[in-house]
Amino acid sequence: MSAVPSIRVLLVEDDDDVRMSTAQALTLAGFEVEACASAERARPLVSFGAPIVVVCDVRLPGLSGTDWLPEIRTIDAEMPVVLVTGHGHIAMAVQAMREGAYDFIEKPFTSERLVATIRHAVERRQLTLQVRTLRDALDNWHGIQAVLIGRSAQMQQVRRTVMTLAETSADVLIYGETGTGKELVARCLHDNSERRRQHFVPLNCGGLPESLAESELFGHEAGAFTSANRLRVGKFEYAHGGTLFLDEIESMPMAVQIKLLRALQERSIERIGSNKAIAFDCRVVAASKDDLKALSDQQKFRADLYYRIGVAFIELPPLRERREDIPLLFEHFTLLAASRYQRSAPLLSSAQLADLMAYAWPGNVRELRNVADRFVLGLLGDRLTQARGGSEGGNGLPHGLPHQVEHFERTVIVEELRRHKGDQPATAGALGIARQTLYDKLRKFGIAADEFRG
Repeated sequence: MSAVPSIRVLLVEDDDDVRMSTAQALTLAGFEVEACASAERARPLVSFGAPIVVVCDVRLPGLSGTDWLPEIRTIDAEMPVVLVTGHGHIAMAVQAMREGAYDFIEKPFTSERLVATIRHAVERRQLTLQVRTLRDALDNWHGIQAVLIGRSAQMQQVRRTVMTLAETSADVLIYGETGTGKELVARCLHDNSERRRQHFVPLNCGGLPESLAESELFGHEAGAFTSANRLRVGKFEYAHGGTLFLDEIESMPMAVQIKLLRALQERSIERIGSNKAIAFDCRVVAASKDDLKALSDQQKFRADLYYRIGVAFIELPPLRERREDIPLLFEHFTLLAASRYQRSAPLLSSAQLADLMAYAWPGNVRELRNVADRFVLGLLGDRLTQARGGSEGGNGLPHGLPHQVEHFERTVIVEELRRHKGDQPATAGALGIARQTLYDKLRKFGIAADEFRG
């Protein structure tokens, strides 16, 4: 997920001794603390999106903590505010929570209680700001970036290839596992070409009976066979001037492959029951989840058809190979689902995010979208993904926990390098590690920082 500045604790307490001891306890627990003696002094530090959590005493000289709370909520409704008092009671606690306080702590309290509360508040603030960063990125993306979403190097290459091929009339073959978005890429090729004003015609070849395949592709004349009661225009003819998308082309019957090859070579078809050749002008985009070259070598797909359609290639990476795109994609699908189901978009916990990042996603982007839908509908608990059995381990990853950790660590480093445009010292500072540690990890993961400059 996109990195945000480290979260500070803004401590507001008028008692010098209590302020000092509380600040010391939080500092020892690893928090960055900024302490003020009054709400008036702390006010300038509160702004929308500020990376802070407010810990404020209720009884203060001047502006009280309970009076300041609505003001903070007006500035940033999602900023966690923890109220502390030695004079509180249940009614005050309930009222503060109703007005949006993150939590309410009564004095005297233990350091453990305070630290645990602040740690949860800091985590919530981090996630809130990360989600805002993702939403800003989604809002600022336009054109093909807003359709083929992802910051990974693989998706950047896919977008470049799509835009290059869209300007041509070349037929294209798209490779990708189930759920990687092959039809979406085909539509992008069409929508960014000069053919976009004409039809985009999809046809799934999987499971299409041989007896119907010819009619679907080439059409038929009225009376051509028993059930042909009227003329039917085939997909090729209907796609004239536009784009014909043949999904799961590896499933096309061999007998139909021969006629498809002839149609592509001659750029004309004959309707069933007719001897008249009908010329067509459409781009043909085919998609397959299998290696057609390997299938042709095994005589399971016509080699001549493979070489005819295999002019230009686009290979879509599986989601497990571009994990840095998961947070952005999940937030995109969450917002779409929230709009579709008229629900508020919920916020991920850090444990749920880690679950998403560690999972193998055998169903790829399609599966991720389904999980986002269930997340918005409130059908999931702390675990967003279902454990898989077998040799791959609980999350379906082939190499266990160390491999998962490396994937996550590499993702975070790449995101920070991208955010800092390849500036390694700045990246090391943002990650909170020594420069030498960053250099070692760049070598370990084979990351070239220069690729992110500019």
